[in-house]
Amino acid sequence: MDSILIQGERRLDGVVRISGAKNSALPILASTLLNQGTFTLTNVPRVMDVFTMSKLLTHLGAAVDIQEDRFTVSVKEAQSFAAPYELVKTMRASVLVLGPLLARCGEALVSLPGGCAIGARPINLHLAALQQMGAEVSIEHGNVQARVNGRLKGARICFDLQTVTGTENIMMAACLADGTTVLENAAREPEVADLAQFLNKRGARISGAGTDVITIEGVTALHGGDHEIVPDRIETGTYLIAGAITRGDVQIERCRPDHCEALLAKLREAGAVLTVEKESVRIRSDARLKAVDVKTLPYPGFPTDMQAQMMALMTLADGPSVITESVFESRFIHVLELQRMGADISIEGNHAVVTGNERLSGAPVMASDLRASACLVVAGLAAEGETRIGRVYHLDRGYERLEEKLSGLGAKIRRVKEAA
Repeated sequence: MDSILIQGERRLDGVVRISGAKNSALPILASTLLNQGTFTLTNVPRVMDVFTMSKLLTHLGAAVDIQEDRFTVSVKEAQSFAAPYELVKTMRASVLVLGPLLARCGEALVSLPGGCAIGARPINLHLAALQQMGAEVSIEHGNVQARVNGRLKGARICFDLQTVTGTENIMMAACLADGTTVLENAAREPEVADLAQFLNKRGARISGAGTDVITIEGVTALHGGDHEIVPDRIETGTYLIAGAITRGDVQIERCRPDHCEALLAKLREAGAVLTVEKESVRIRSDARLKAVDVKTLPYPGFPTDMQAQMMALMTLADGPSVITESVFESRFIHVLELQRMGADISIEGNHAVVTGNERLSGAPVMASDLRASACLVVAGLAAEGETRIGRVYHLDRGYERLEEKLSGLGAKIRRVKEAA
């Protein structure tokens, strides 16, 4: 198992280029199962979750050719409608094949997915929506079994809670449904809009993506298509915070600042100097930042996937801050590891009260999930001495060439193999 070693207290300076969004690439890859054809995707991040989805597509009958960030997917006759546990146990997003398989094959068998330990994230909203569209759904032996006679039927679906994967799953299924489907209280994330754009290129009729009401007029068939994956707003935010916490000067290129407005507002409030262009952001911070309060919310609010990194930044800010997690339960696991590095944090329900210190000290810490891993890397960059981060396979699920990109900014960071 790998660990990452960081020698802290090194100011980051330079330019970093952002990769494509993992959370956009995954549903777009899953959507290729809706029809036969060839699909060329560019700016695809080379991260483990994407490779896992590619293996799942291959199991289901597709051929995936990978050339750097260019993925060519060829889908012919479906060889299987079953996504086994062995392929989905490490990735919750694997449930995204449920809608496409059911819409195309009339049947789907998808093992309940695994992934990060940050709460239940149940898929009951997906299943209830599919039932409204005429599917018979059951859960047996750890698998979701879904069937429909003929085509799914268009329906008006109001999600009890905003769900990104639920919105994406039902939007994909509705593309081939008989009639019109309206999704109310739909997720508004940029990744949802990116998926809709790709589906429309293939002949789907989707309007309203990016708002909380999405309308899908079902069609009888889709075709192939090409698409460039949108830049990753969470990777963008992680490097912005890395620049801020080291009091550095970092230029983030090939990004979408308009997708990061809630984070940018908080960084400005804390005292960071930002220069924002259409596809780039420069962050400068040569003094201790001010503490700010943060509450995570569905997009366009402050993203839950940036909560842990923002908490790391607040551990060195001037004053107390309150970080409220309102999207996922059990997403403060990283607090114990930050405390090992000298952070002053107390938990009160879904609130973390952070009192900024003058310094953090390097320590051996353990990653619990993808974004907690990034949080510990950010903290290690600013801490005195050496930080050793274990279980960094979580990082590999969502960050492409992290050590290389940080090294290019002046960080002293390397990966080491741990003895079994």
